[in-house]
Amino acid sequence: MSPETAKAGQTKTRLLEGALRTLTEQGIAKTSARTVAAAAGVNQALVFYHFGTVDELLAAACRYGAEQAVARYRERLAAVTSLSELLAVGREIHEGERDGGHVALLGQLLAGAPTHPALGPATAAGLRLWIAEIEQVLTRLLAATPFAEFVDPAGLARAVAASFVGIELYEGADEAGARAALDALDQLASLVAAVEELGPVAQRAVRHRLRKAGR
Repeated sequence: MSPETAKAGQTKTRLLEGALRTLTEQGIAKTSARTVAAAAGVNQALVFYHFGTVDELLAAACRYGAEQAVARYRERLAAVTSLSELLAVGREIHEGERDGGHVALLGQLLAGAPTHPALGPATAAGLRLWIAEIEQVLTRLLAATPFAEFVDPAGLARAVAASFVGIELYEGADEAGARAALDALDQLASLVAAVEELGPVAQRAVRHRLRKAGR
C-alpha cells in the first residue's frame, strides 16, 4: 500500500469516526460537513472528496459503526452456550453500547432517517449485521432443544434485535420499565432452560404438544 493510499484511508476513518461522534454529541440537526470535519480534525472539503455528500458520509459512518460494534462482541457471542447466557451477553452489550453513547447515536440515526434518505437503508444494514450474529447463536443453541423444529432462528433473531433496539430507546423515557423488560426476557430464557433439563419422555411430550398446537 502506497503512503498516499494509507493516508487517504486514515482520513476516511477519521471522517467516519468524526461523523459518529458529531451525531452522538450534537445530534442530527447540527451534523454538517463543517461540524464533522471539525470533529475529525480535517479540511471540510475532504468530506465531499471522499464521500460525495454529507448523507453518504453519514450512511457510511452508520455501517462502519455497526461493523466495529459487532466485531467487539463476535468472540463473546460465539462462546455463548445457553439462551440465558445469550441474554446476559445481550445485557452486557446493551450496557456497553449505552455507556459508549451508541444508544443515543441509534436514536439520532432513526430520527434522521425521514430527512436523510440514505440513513434508513444504512441503519437497517447495520442492524442486519447484529441479526446475522444472533441468528448463528440461536441456530446453534436451539438445535439440541425440543424447540428446534418449531422456531425460525432468522425470525427470532430479528425479534431479539428489535426488542433490544426498542428497549434501548425506551430506557431514555422509563429506565425502570426497560429493566423490567430485560428481566422478563431472562424469565423466558429460564423457562426454556427448564424444558431443556426435562428427561427424554417429557421432552417428547413437549414436542407432541407443540406439534398439536401448530396444526
